[in-house]
Amino acid sequence: MNWLTNYVKPKLRDLVRPKEIPDNLWHKCTNCGQMIFHRDLDKNHHVCQHCGHHMRLSVTARLELMFDDGKYTRAELPEVPSDPLKFSDRRKYKDRIKESNAKTKEKDALVVAHGKMGGQNVVIAAFNFAYMGGSMGTAVGEGLVAASKLAIVQDAALIVVPASGGARMQEGILSLMQMARTTIGVERVKEAGLPYIVVLTDPTTGGVSASFAMLGDVAIAESGAVIGFAGRRVIEQTIREQLPDDFQTAEYLYEHGMVDMVVRRKDLRPTLIQVLSLLRNTKPAGELVELNGDEGQVASEEVDNINDIPPPPDIRRPDGEPIGDEEDSIDGEKPKD
Repeated sequence: MNWLTNYVKPKLRDLVRPKEIPDNLWHKCTNCGQMIFHRDLDKNHHVCQHCGHHMRLSVTARLELMFDDGKYTRAELPEVPSDPLKFSDRRKYKDRIKESNAKTKEKDALVVAHGKMGGQNVVIAAFNFAYMGGSMGTAVGEGLVAASKLAIVQDAALIVVPASGGARMQEGILSLMQMARTTIGVERVKEAGLPYIVVLTDPTTGGVSASFAMLGDVAIAESGAVIGFAGRRVIEQTIREQLPDDFQTAEYLYEHGMVDMVVRRKDLRPTLIQVLSLLRNTKPAGELVELNGDEGQVASEEVDNINDIPPPPDIRRPDGEPIGDEEDSIDGEKPKD
């Protein structure tokens, strides 16, 4: 009886019981509606294989995609007060922070890492949209300033990958202050002669787009990314006009000269490597050609025909006086003693 109860019966129960299937094996494309197997989606870096739509990428996958061999070192960011204003709306701000921490396993919406890209030192600051919509608060501002300082110390290019809905309203004026602070941070990188590159991803809006996100030496946008300040619906209600279907997309901004290039995700890393090699290449574009006189003497070819240059035409004023007389001053009057 024990044999039937302890061995046979559980085996039969396992055969009859339906197996639990994870709910994340298939993903639906938000653009074309096609179902995509999760392994195919990961292989294509979360780009739909049917329509080419670029879905949002996690910050970890983003960093692994950009660094050489997917290897990088995360930087420790400064600690800041989590709820400086003791803010509360429908829920307490500190409860929202705890929920986002548990959901993303991150301290805030920004991750800063450093490593190699194409063999060159780079510092990458990537936003995590899953953390409160990638909103920029004090912690994000401090993180971007720290990333700027790290790039200067390491003599590295700074690459920022925004994916944000804008400033974090739960921190009030403190969040808006980060627009100025982050702008100063990236300007210091430029003053140090280091490249500052921005990769605009979906979405880049609000106070983020109005500050550091649009200040890159080179502005690269991912295909199909929504980029703008105010939302499309807000603008339409304000101006009472119908906007184009592709308004505030990466392609629309490229056509109107707001970004330098639109790149598909699979081409992002090689494009960045090429841009970095151009910006950081201090060698001459070609071999130097020696000319006669390079050792301090004027090349003979440069002076042989100097006397063959015709004199300037005889130009005169309306009153008949010649122009350019040595005694004339700049305004045409004779200088006074």
